[in-house]
Amino acid sequence: MSKDYYSTLGVGKSATSADIKKAYRNLSKEWHPDKHKGDKAAESKFKEINEAYEILGNEKRRKQYDTFGSTGGPGGGGAGFGGFDFSGFQQGDMGDLGDIFSSFFGGGGGGRGRKPDNRGSDLQVRISIDFAEVVNGVSKTIAIEKLAQCKECDGTGAEGGSVKTCTECNGTGQITRTAQSFFGVVQQSVQCAKCEGKGKIPETPCKACSGEGRKREKTQLTIDVPAGIDDGQTLRITGEGNAGSQGAPAGDLFVIVQVTPDKRFIRDGNDIRSEVSVSVVDATLGTEVSVPTVHGEVTLKIPTGTQPGTVMRLKSKGVPQLNSSRLGDHYVTVQIDIPRKLSRAEKKLFEQLREAK
Repeated sequence: MSKDYYSTLGVGKSATSADIKKAYRNLSKEWHPDKHKGDKAAESKFKEINEAYEILGNEKRRKQYDTFGSTGGPGGGGAGFGGFDFSGFQQGDMGDLGDIFSSFFGGGGGGRGRKPDNRGSDLQVRISIDFAEVVNGVSKTIAIEKLAQCKECDGTGAEGGSVKTCTECNGTGQITRTAQSFFGVVQQSVQCAKCEGKGKIPETPCKACSGEGRKREKTQLTIDVPAGIDDGQTLRITGEGNAGSQGAPAGDLFVIVQVTPDKRFIRDGNDIRSEVSVSVVDATLGTEVSVPTVHGEVTLKIPTGTQPGTVMRLKSKGVPQLNSSRLGDHYVTVQIDIPRKLSRAEKKLFEQLREAK
């Protein structure tokens, strides 16, 4: 006989997924066996509610149910719902079973085969370097405070390094919990809280670190900042974060590099931009000027008749490309310095120049 799953959950056939889920949650709480211990009728009702939700809570199964009912698909048998179609479960498609299992196990713990993750946490620091140090790279020694491996117990957390099998999980690192469900008996393996999944605990906890295998200390670290690094970029130094508990791997150290600006230069990727001012006479007749670059002073030739705003290129006088030997260029914008006041002699010369045109 076909079962009316909509009626079981108290919703209509036009109910949305959200409506079905809400109805299921309310009913499963109302009829949970923990509230009706020893009541076989309540236990049966709870199973019916979960069975209905397993079908209507999954779009694919709901569509199949709407088409064929609960007695099976065309030809009957395997694809029907007389005892549920578990073909999808075998491939890991658990759908909303997590909600159901959570009600059995209280929503806690991890899945089977879960490995302990006691890795130390990451740390983050900031360092400042001068603009000029970007060109060749630089080494900076910094002082940081972090959880470091305990030297007295070599990070094991055990006095003299002596450990024993965890009595809570018998050395497996996992605890198996069992609950009764409408499927039957359901088992779930979770990480052992006592040994944190390692299966071993200290015979006698180390006094220096209280069995943690690590303790807080101040230390100095040299940071190698590569040439070409940009302001705000982050360096990752593996294993220099906080140590993990009882010998677990350490976290990483993330170093944010701040570059102090240089008023003379503007960085544009790997290129550098700057300005130089020349007089009207020098721009007209041509000249040579000394231009500061990140590689030192360079002589720049100003051609005859150079116009205001002319951009001139100094090849390979920019910033190195990160992790490469390639250099950017330096672009110099020529500004013409027009005098606001002229001496009599200067004014006379400019007048003669105008008359000669």
